[in-house]
Amino acid sequence: MLRTAMMLLIAISLGGCYYLQAARGQWQVLHGKAPIATVIEDAQTPPELARRLAVVAEARRFAVDELGLPDNASYTTYSDIGRDYVVWNVFAAPEFSVQPKAWCFPVAGCVNYRGYFSREAAQREAGRLEARGFDVAVGGVTAYSTLGRFDDPILSSMLRWDDAELVATLFHELAHQVLYVKDDSAFNESFATAVEEAGIRRWLGARNDADALAAYNDARRLRRDLMALVAAVRDALQAIYESDLSDDDKRREKRARLDALAADAARLMQAAGREPSGWLTGELNNARLVSMTLYEGRLPAFRALLAGCDGAFACFYDAASRLADLDAAQRSERLDALAGSESMSR
Repeated sequence: MLRTAMMLLIAISLGGCYYLQAARGQWQVLHGKAPIATVIEDAQTPPELARRLAVVAEARRFAVDELGLPDNASYTTYSDIGRDYVVWNVFAAPEFSVQPKAWCFPVAGCVNYRGYFSREAAQREAGRLEARGFDVAVGGVTAYSTLGRFDDPILSSMLRWDDAELVATLFHELAHQVLYVKDDSAFNESFATAVEEAGIRRWLGARNDADALAAYNDARRLRRDLMALVAAVRDALQAIYESDLSDDDKRREKRARLDALAADAARLMQAAGREPSGWLTGELNNARLVSMTLYEGRLPAFRALLAGCDGAFACFYDAASRLADLDAAQRSERLDALAGSESMSR
């Protein structure tokens, strides 16, 4: 609570409604938390909630013992936030660019989104950006990391997933405490996703849960295929935006490519027996492409890095840290090379 109070003071000193809403939102999340063990033992706790929190507690220990993730108080408490999402992120990109708008903050550095603890506030910001000519997208977020600066709780919003996705997200958020590079959202999210992927497979394997492992692998393959479609369209759009076409022609080409992507992705989902959801349910634009690729844009490189360590997490963390120490251009070049080696090995 002392750290949260300090954050409130910092927000006041920085000024502006954005920092104040962030401080208030963080206060509310932390103020309502209780130790997971206490919640499990409470006779008023619904049995299914108690069961799921017991799974979290087991996975939290596994994260330390088997994945080398931080052994601290993060995700040892539970907070019922009373809503589906804890934060709503706003993404934006210029009309003729697939490069995202960045927002810069005192602690996190520059990131490719701006988070709000109120959906209405996020939509207002999206409206302001849209009025300035940006493509915008707003998406709900079920969990986030304070990078170890606070003891992050398990949130009720995270329980919307099945057990495998819940545990995978736990691993993802803890990975941010291992390594975080200011001003490189793609690096940070792809690194954490690589930890999440390998960690959940190891977790399900240790539990001999073949059905859940098969389902998770199927979902990841589908995600990989979808991201391949997205990457191809991003490249095509970039070429269009950099061309000598008139703005009207660029708009027509843009709309045609994005509509074709939506149709191709929907067919891929339906072939896998899934209904289109999330980003497939609204009209695509540059900002939606940004939001889709943020978590996996550098994932092939980190898969290759982990494979080069024979799956040893300590080795992987050291190798990723060395990449983080490079300047941005060198880091990007090295990640591109790793991604190429991962593609050739498939």
